[in-house]
Amino acid sequence: MKIIVTFEQFHLHARRNIWIGYFAIFCRIALAAGFLPSGFVKINGERFTALANNHPMGHYLEALFYTGYYYPFIGVMQMLAAVLLLIPRTATLGALIYLPIILNITVLSLAVRFDGSLFTAPLMLTAVFFLLCWDYHKLKYILPLKQHTSEKLFPQQAKISKFPFAFFGAVFMYTIGFIFFITNIYEIMPRNSISDCERQCSDTENPENCITFCECIHEKGNSLQECLEVYEGE
Repeated sequence: MKIIVTFEQFHLHARRNIWIGYFAIFCRIALAAGFLPSGFVKINGERFTALANNHPMGHYLEALFYTGYYYPFIGVMQMLAAVLLLIPRTATLGALIYLPIILNITVLSLAVRFDGSLFTAPLMLTAVFFLLCWDYHKLKYILPLKQHTSEKLFPQQAKISKFPFAFFGAVFMYTIGFIFFITNIYEIMPRNSISDCERQCSDTENPENCITFCECIHEKGNSLQECLEVYEGE
């Protein structure tokens, strides 16, 4: 299993670098900051956004608000994951709890083309995956992989203070590439209001159908799929 051995060697080397360690701390704090406010709102029994119910995401959030104790339960889990991430000893558990929540938000945001989390949710998901890879030496024992003893030498190795230009260059390129991808993945989006929606119509292949699409979403409250069919002339 050369791939696993290579990954473990890379992981041990990365764990020794103080700058990548600082980046891991930054990810933990940023992820916690992303869930603490939203979790508190749910626990407090307040609506998460003022998005109109006709919007595809508005449909979902309105229904979610009326799910009884399930709504604050999500808030509790969000705040729990955030708090655990802020504590070094429990950061791995926090990332494991964080993962399914942010994965669900990411898929939901992409499915309904929601501006509010179309950028942030996938980037947060990426940060969680990074933290889980960062703590691979803890998680490897629950994975069906052949175990190696190389990590026993890890605590005795000296820290590396050299700035990892390649690592942060890759992070920068990934972020730029992601922004380019996400801004070009959809030709048309519901946006948050009918006026915002109609502003994009001049850049579409069929401006008239685009306006009809916006009215279909924001005035009639039809599903995103139905309105996309209207736009495509089906």
